[in-house]
Amino acid sequence: MGSISQIFENFFAVMRTFRLKDAVDIIAIGLIIYYLIKLVKETRAIQLVKGILVLLVLYGVAYIFSLTMLTAMLNRFFEFAVIMLFIVFQPEIRKVLEQLGRSKYTYRRLKSVFSNEAASEEDILKQKKTISVFVDAVMQLHSKKTGALIVFERRTRLGDIADTGTVVNASPSVMMIGNIFFNKAPLHDGAMIVRDGLIYAAGCILPLTHNDSVDENLGTRHRAALGVSEVSDAVVVVVSEETGSVSIALNGELQRDLTKEKLTEKLNELLVSEKNDLPEKFSFLSSSRKEKKKSEQ
Repeated sequence: MGSISQIFENFFAVMRTFRLKDAVDIIAIGLIIYYLIKLVKETRAIQLVKGILVLLVLYGVAYIFSLTMLTAMLNRFFEFAVIMLFIVFQPEIRKVLEQLGRSKYTYRRLKSVFSNEAASEEDILKQKKTISVFVDAVMQLHSKKTGALIVFERRTRLGDIADTGTVVNASPSVMMIGNIFFNKAPLHDGAMIVRDGLIYAAGCILPLTHNDSVDENLGTRHRAALGVSEVSDAVVVVVSEETGSVSIALNGELQRDLTKEKLTEKLNELLVSEKNDLPEKFSFLSSSRKEKKKSEQ
């Protein structure tokens, strides 16, 4: 009975010194642990976590039963565990930092600091016109069953991927897009990068997805679309060479068999900046291009 009362006394003694910042500290740590668990449970990293837990249990057993050699060996292992974790979990850590960096909240806050500019009606019309050109080209490729991979760059810059191809930097047209993806053209096998409403580069090599649960019937083109959408916020349009079906890859997920109307609706939703909502969505027309036009006028 005395031990129970002692436990309660110790508990209330701790609670008397408990402050608001302690609660914030505990909640923050709890959220970090929750999101880390949520991140790794859907990846192969969960197997590594299970292995580390086994080692921790083994260390506890060795310590309790005074297994000197095993305890010393595990002590040495855990001394370098932090460095090893950074190496082993490098892909997952990178994914978390990339998601944090390109989150809507982060982008909105940074944008609000540097600019209060809103997209004009003229800009929105130009964006929609540009999307219409790409949709017409995609549907033409669809009708001919010509494979294509078009990456619409958004907040995450894809300069390293563009460097693997050929810089084009040209205004889009149905004919030009069709010529690039013509099956005997030198750039047809790679991806097209669209930046600021222009065809920035073509023949680019994309990273393949590491997701083991992807439909085994999907080919390299679709796996590449998923791969680049996993490491960036890009919107990727894919035309299947086998079936001619049109798909969109976004955030590691694939939406397949899109009609012309659905493709247009989706691209407008994802790529067009609303007049008073520029921080929320990507604008085709960069501020530098706007300033250049103003100076020319």
